[in-house]
This record gives sequence, C-alpha cells and structure tokens, in this order.
Amino acid sequence: MPEAKKARAVGFNHLAIEVGDIDEALEFYGRLFDFKLRGKSSDAAFIDLGDQFLALQKGRRQAPDDGRHFGLVVDDKEAVRAALKEAGVAVLPGRFLDFLDPWGNRIEIVGYDNIQFTKAPNVLRGMGLSHLAKKAQALAELRNKGMAPD
Repeated sequence: MPEAKKARAVGFNHLAIEVGDIDEALEFYGRLFDFKLRGKSSDAAFIDLGDQFLALQKGRRQAPDDGRHFGLVVDDKEAVRAALKEAGVAVLPGRFLDFLDPWGNRIEIVGYDNIQFTKAPNVLRGMGLSHLAKKAQALAELRNKGMAPD
C-alpha cells in the first residue's frame, strides 16, 4: 500500500504559554519588551510579533520549566539583558540568555542578527525593523540552505 502524502511543517503561527494572571503577565512582559497588543480578554492576551504572535493564557498550574523553553527572537539582545537586570529577573546559568517568568515559563532570548530565522522584508518594514541585518555566519547558514536574502 502506498504511503499517504504527509503535510510539511513550515513554521509557527503562534506560541501559547500559560500565566497566572493576564494583566500581571502584560505588566511583566511590558517591563522587558516593547510590544503591540493584538487582542485581550480576561483569560488571554495576544502579543503581536509581526506575522506571528505570542498568546498568554490564564491558568498555569504546572511546576516551573527546566529544559523545556522557547526562543524569543529580539532586535536587541543586550537591551533585554539590561531590562531583566532592571526588573530584578535572574538570568539562568549557562551560555544562553534564559530566564523564568513569574509563572515558571522558561524563555531563551535570541538576537535576530545571529540566527537563521528570517522575517520577509515586507514584514520587517511593517514592524519598523527594516534596518535589521544578519551576521556573516547566519547568512552563510541561510546560503547553505538556499535561503539567503537577496
């Protein structure tokens, strides 16, 4: 019997994390990041990331994350490091810029310039981030996959 055609995963539309309180979560993340709110209810909030979004959902009950995490791409990693320090949020040990939010979600901060992840030029323009550029190593990795920007 022939194998059924499989869909190919092509990216993320959004990521949802659980928090204890929506307003507290927006206040916490607002101390660390400049963001636009896509929408909000009493049980959820949606932070716009251009053509993607981060969903905050009320109801975190599990223990804090250890290795499980997600990498949040930012335009200025050092600005996040400074904001974490100013907010009194501990950076976790290791070679990456990881921290736990008040509900135990582990987040790794990743600089846009240093990774393969790429926003389309029209999306960057719409986000007011047309000035962002990739480092040589990130461009080489993209080039090796036939994905380097023109």
